[in-house]
Amino acid sequence: MRQPLVAGNWKMNGSSGSVTALVEGIKAGIDAVTAAEMTVCPPYVYIPQVATMLAGTAISFGAQDVSDQEAGAYTGEVAPGMLFDVGCKYAIVGHSERRSIYGESDEFTARKFAAAQNAGLVPILCVGELLEEREQGITEQVVERQLDAVINLEGVGVFGTAVIAYEPVWAIGTGKTATPDQAQEVHAFIRARLAGLDQAIADGVQILYGGSMNPGNAAELLAMQDIDGGLIGGASLKPDDFLAIGKAANN
Repeated sequence: MRQPLVAGNWKMNGSSGSVTALVEGIKAGIDAVTAAEMTVCPPYVYIPQVATMLAGTAISFGAQDVSDQEAGAYTGEVAPGMLFDVGCKYAIVGHSERRSIYGESDEFTARKFAAAQNAGLVPILCVGELLEEREQGITEQVVERQLDAVINLEGVGVFGTAVIAYEPVWAIGTGKTATPDQAQEVHAFIRARLAGLDQAIADGVQILYGGSMNPGNAAELLAMQDIDGGLIGGASLKPDDFLAIGKAANN
C-alpha cells in the first residue's frame, strides 16, 4: 500500500514573515490530514527557518533543486550533502521550469537525481510533456525518454527510494488541469514502464500528479489507481488549500 504524498513547491515566493504565517497555518491544521505525508519545498534561503518551525512535527521538508556536484568551485550551487545536513528529506529534480527556462537536459537531470540520492535525499523526479508534444501524440515517448535517462545511468532499482511526479507542462500555473483519466493514463504508463524492468519497484514507487492540483479537483485525481499524491504549486502557498488537498487523500 503506497502512502499518499502531498508536496508543496513554493517556487520563488516568500519572505521570512510570510513563511512564518504559512508554516504556522499548515501546522495548525495538520492533524486533520490522516493519510498523506505532507512536505514543503521552500526557497533555499528559508530552509533553515522552516526546519526550525517544523521540528517535532510530522511535516517533512525538502529543496526545489540540487546541484549535481558534491562540493567545490561551483559558485551559486547548493550541494545535496548540504541539504541533507540541514534536515531536508526530499529534493525536486527536473522540474519543467528547470528544463525549459534553464535548459537542463535529461542527462543533467539524471546526474542531479543520482547526486541527491547518493547524499541520502529522496529525489522527486519530474517528467512531463509540452502542449505541442501532447498534440503530436508523443506524450509517452517524452516521458519514457525522461525516465530512461535515470534508468540508463543508475538502473531501475533507484526508484525504490525515489518519487516520480508527472507534470504536464501545459497544466502548470495555467489553471488548466489534465482530466483524471488523462492523468491516470500517463501514471499507468509510467508504472508499466518500470514494471517491465522490476515489478516490485513499480508497485512501490509513489507517482504524484503535478499540474494545477487544487482543493476542487484533488479528490477526483487522488481517486485514480496510480495517482499517489500531488506536487502542488500555487495552492501550496495557501495553508487552507494545501491542507484541503492533503485531506482529500484521507479517502
